[in-house]
Amino acid sequence: MDSLAPATDKKTDALARRYGADALKDWQGALTGPWNGVITTMLDHRSVRGYKPDPVPPGTLETLIAAAQSAATSSNMQWWSAIAVTDPAKKKVLAEIAGNQKHIEQCPLYICWVADMSRNQRISEATRTDFETMPWLETFMVACIDAALAAQNAVVAAQSLGLGTVYIGAMRNDPVRVAELLGLPPQSFVVFGLCVGYADGKAAGEVKPRLPQSVVLHHERYDAAQETAHRATYDAEMAKFSARHELQAATWTQRVLNRLGPIKSMNGRETIRASLKKLGFEIR
Repeated sequence: MDSLAPATDKKTDALARRYGADALKDWQGALTGPWNGVITTMLDHRSVRGYKPDPVPPGTLETLIAAAQSAATSSNMQWWSAIAVTDPAKKKVLAEIAGNQKHIEQCPLYICWVADMSRNQRISEATRTDFETMPWLETFMVACIDAALAAQNAVVAAQSLGLGTVYIGAMRNDPVRVAELLGLPPQSFVVFGLCVGYADGKAAGEVKPRLPQSVVLHHERYDAAQETAHRATYDAEMAKFSARHELQAATWTQRVLNRLGPIKSMNGRETIRASLKKLGFEIR
């Protein structure tokens, strides 16, 4: 079992990769404190968009699902399901729905994470009990949160096994078509997909810097007084990252403008409310 050791070179290196070496100058005493291999694995997360054709070892899927089922779930309702897709033809269609993201076709294992209210609806029908809470937004939100918590546990488990992953939110480009392809029952919805496999060469890429903790961590009360200055520091760090990877949006601020400005950037997801209704959700 990993010990909760104080700050080490391994910890400093992991934090420097995640925030940028310059950002650590302001951490002062924060570099001390507990650390172990689990945290190192978590901070080493990066998106993998290129995969070897090698299959994952037998039993890997079941191990990942066991990790997923060990995540927290609201009131133990377990509002999620996972659909493992390995069929090349099916992955090809899913890739097309996602804007031709080729890594969906490349990865040996593609998991669709489902906010699944249908299972509990079947209990309602079997017991002839009216579940009055089912059609409310709160219940739908909890189902999506449960699916996300489960998936992230699976991602950490996959990384600990030397596997690469990347989330595919573009399953929401056309959730009705995805549901039809996967044979989903009413009141179930693919929140996102997940590529799993071994990274092909340099496809694992580099750990992407995140916002400084001074932007996201607040003590006692929300305080955005220094946000602009800290965001500028982060933009400078992201500009260096973007230059190394030849990305179009140099800074994080520019990426936010590009992603949230024009409606076309939603790629069809602006109609998701109507899609959910077609999938049997009557959200109040």
